[in-house]
Amino acid sequence: MHHLDINELHADYGNKPVLKGVSLAVDRGEVVSLIGPSGSGKSTLLRVVIGLTPPSAGHVHVGGDLVDYRARRSLLALRRRMGIVFQQFNLFQNMTVLGNITVGPIKTRGIPRKEAEARGIVLLEKVGLADKRSAYPDQLSGGQQQRVAIARALAMEPEILLLDEVTSSLDPERVGEVLDTIRALAGDGMTLLLVSHEMGFVREISSRIVMMDEGCVVETGPPDGIFTTPRHARTQKFIGSIIGR
Repeated sequence: MHHLDINELHADYGNKPVLKGVSLAVDRGEVVSLIGPSGSGKSTLLRVVIGLTPPSAGHVHVGGDLVDYRARRSLLALRRRMGIVFQQFNLFQNMTVLGNITVGPIKTRGIPRKEAEARGIVLLEKVGLADKRSAYPDQLSGGQQQRVAIARALAMEPEILLLDEVTSSLDPERVGEVLDTIRALAGDGMTLLLVSHEMGFVREISSRIVMMDEGCVVETGPPDGIFTTPRHARTQKFIGSIIGR
């Protein structure tokens, strides 16, 4: 049984099809990276999977359980099992770092404050920010804020984490610290589905790479295969453009 099973998923923006029958299976503990040109549907796929954008057709199973995107109870159950981190940090500016991490578990899962704070401190240690627990977001660098956003997502104890271009809004010198955090998550065996333009990192960390174009999956394969011997002409063109060959 796959941890995440996406079957013939479609989604539209107005009258424009954005996903056109995407099928993808992710096993427990896999790191699967979505690559492709801008507008190919990568970020939309993440948003549809977690229920932020409604699908127009298709099915998604998490751990064998069918997600009913029209039912609030099913969506709530899904979001207890899956988290997402976006390009923008979306931290609460009036809360401390620890407050940002604990508000979700306290408000939505009913976890006692002391327990949530203890867990939050452990997560801050995990992302290398234990000394920033009392700081406010505007006192942090972009890379630090993104690591807080990752810790906040982890505080909800998801089985699967979706990462949508989490380094794209960072200064180049801050990218490495966020990538190190993701490496640690992968090393811990968390199931990750991510979109990233950091191709060296994608090649290093991924179990599998999925090439998308125009709302479809073009090709799927191991990193070395996709980067050195891509089969599909569209993949060859994309890889050639980013590595300059």
